[in-house]
Amino acid sequence: MPVRIAVVDKDLCQPRKCSQECIRFCPIVRSGGRAIYMDEQLGRPVITDLCTACGICIRKCPFEAITIVNLPSELGEDCVHQYGPSGFKLFRLPMPKPGRVLGIIGQNAMGKTTIAKILSGELKPNLCTNAQSSVDDIIRFFRGTELQPYLNKLYRNEIRVVHKPQYIELIPMYVKGTVKDVLMRIGGEENAMKIAEKLNLMHLLNRDVGKLSGGELQRLAIAAALLRDVDTYIFDEPTTHLDIVERMRVAEAIREITSSNKYVIVIDHDLAVLDYLADQVVILYGKPGAYGVASHMRGAREGVNEYLSGYLTSENMLIRREPIKFRVKPAPRPIQRERILLEWTDLVKELGDFKLEVRAGVIHRGEVIGVLGPNGIGKTTFARLLVNEVEPDSGTVIPHGEVRISYKPQYVRDLAVKYSDKTVKEYLAMVAGNDFNTRVIWPDLANGLSLIPLMDRELSGLSGGELQRVVVAGSLLKDVEVYLLDEPMAYLDIEQRVRVASVIRKIIEERDVIALVIDHDITMIDYLSTSVMVFLGEPGKHGIAEPPTDLRTGMNEFLKNQDVTFRREPQVGRPRINKRDSYLDRLQRSIGEYYYYMSTEETEETKE
Repeated sequence: MPVRIAVVDKDLCQPRKCSQECIRFCPIVRSGGRAIYMDEQLGRPVITDLCTACGICIRKCPFEAITIVNLPSELGEDCVHQYGPSGFKLFRLPMPKPGRVLGIIGQNAMGKTTIAKILSGELKPNLCTNAQSSVDDIIRFFRGTELQPYLNKLYRNEIRVVHKPQYIELIPMYVKGTVKDVLMRIGGEENAMKIAEKLNLMHLLNRDVGKLSGGELQRLAIAAALLRDVDTYIFDEPTTHLDIVERMRVAEAIREITSSNKYVIVIDHDLAVLDYLADQVVILYGKPGAYGVASHMRGAREGVNEYLSGYLTSENMLIRREPIKFRVKPAPRPIQRERILLEWTDLVKELGDFKLEVRAGVIHRGEVIGVLGPNGIGKTTFARLLVNEVEPDSGTVIPHGEVRISYKPQYVRDLAVKYSDKTVKEYLAMVAGNDFNTRVIWPDLANGLSLIPLMDRELSGLSGGELQRVVVAGSLLKDVEVYLLDEPMAYLDIEQRVRVASVIRKIIEERDVIALVIDHDITMIDYLSTSVMVFLGEPGKHGIAEPPTDLRTGMNEFLKNQDVTFRREPQVGRPRINKRDSYLDRLQRSIGEYYYYMSTEETEETKE
């Protein structure tokens, strides 16, 4: 018999707003049974074993909160944790190994953070009994697996764990003092200085934690974790808000601790960095918010390839209908004089101690321009120059017609705090007008960004990924000529990133306007953009903006400056980071091809 999973999502379910139609129309309830009933303590309906999976409650639920699915019977014995009756279920746990980096990939709301909490000891799995399981029960459940000795030591306090959290924007609420104070409290002055230099924090030592940017907070959180002398290190999304160079620094620092035979677990959505960092990966599949299944472990290259292809070979499981494909060769940038929307001469703007120099350039209608460069280099200042929000000290911006801008800020959590009492529907009406859901693009946004189930939820109750999708939608609903999207991919999983990229491209093509997309996921910039604009210089002091150019030229210029090379995976065409001084790294540098190089043999990367 298959295992039936019936889940009522606690975040989506709003029984007081729908007259509990899922209960009213259930045929078994009407005949006197309790296939589904309202649990007043939980505040939502609960589905019982009498359910026949007729699907009526699913169709009647206006919030898409109910999921009923049949799974193979063997999974029933692997259920590790359930969040209350008819709540999310997690099947299986990955088995970390000392001296190896375990990567975990999968969609949001699939159980990645739950796994991190279980392996760190923050959450004791209830083994899907809807009751608190004892330590002996948990150890017995994993008897005969590699997890048994790990959990045995964990619950005896023989394994110490540090867990770097996902949402680093909350750190200033709990951590006070300067960067130096925080690091020295954890690891002493000598070790603090070593890790600060390794993660490029030396110039921030005397800065208050509350004044750090998102990328700076991220590096501080990682440094604090690495300073602790523990047995297990868990990093939840360690690359968010970091540029490619900072991501490489973080990856190298995390790799170093494996030499001490430590357990290392990394959860991240940047597949290029995760592939570079991890020795083995586990893929989570299932239905977001309903259930998640941890796959068998496989090598990093094989695992990322299978995840993108959507088919897990060893499980014989199709996890996605369509594979995610990357273009191996960039499309040429179309240049048509009559389609120019903006052009400018050489621009100079000084703001305090910071100076921005912009080389002369043009932007054409229909272009999606990927903006590459570190934080604090002047990207937002440039956008403000384009729409006359600030005046250049020298040079001229020449608009061809009216030019208005819609700006999606980098840190969306601030909006959730500012508008904490507003629902998603109220927020979208506020930023885009009460008729936002009558716009031509609304169906594309609602379906592509999965907004319908979120409409009646308050912003304060959304996860980072949900909030990101809402704020991106609010920006794209505005009728303007320039869309400036600052880190629209942060906290999104790979499926959501691809959908966001597709929606942005479609809107820009149909409206015949332009988008400037600032993001540090270079793979997504390549996937999304028709051209790129490279910012170089010294963050916080001097920024130099090169004019928009074609993808190949821009990528080569940016990566040469960052001293990083990528190769293309022969199997699926995805970008992979080359190991420093490997055969391909040296070869690509010699021919000046830093990104669009297709390797014919994967073994070439190991040649000396």
